[in-house]
Amino acid sequence: MSDAETGFDRRMLEALICPRTQTTLRYDAQAQELISKSAGLAYPIRNGIPVMLVDEARTLD
Repeated sequence: MSDAETGFDRRMLEALICPRTQTTLRYDAQAQELISKSAGLAYPIRNGIPVMLVDEARTLD
């Protein structure tokens, strides 16, 4: 999937950090999530906009 298809600009990833741990995030294009391995959370991307709220994040298995 390209950035045009997802609506998410991957360059934005350089500026985003996990709100809980202040660490970098990994972009999962297939799941449309930003992954914080250190926090064990996946932040959703909805309509191309990352939802960087801990309450909205999914706990990783």
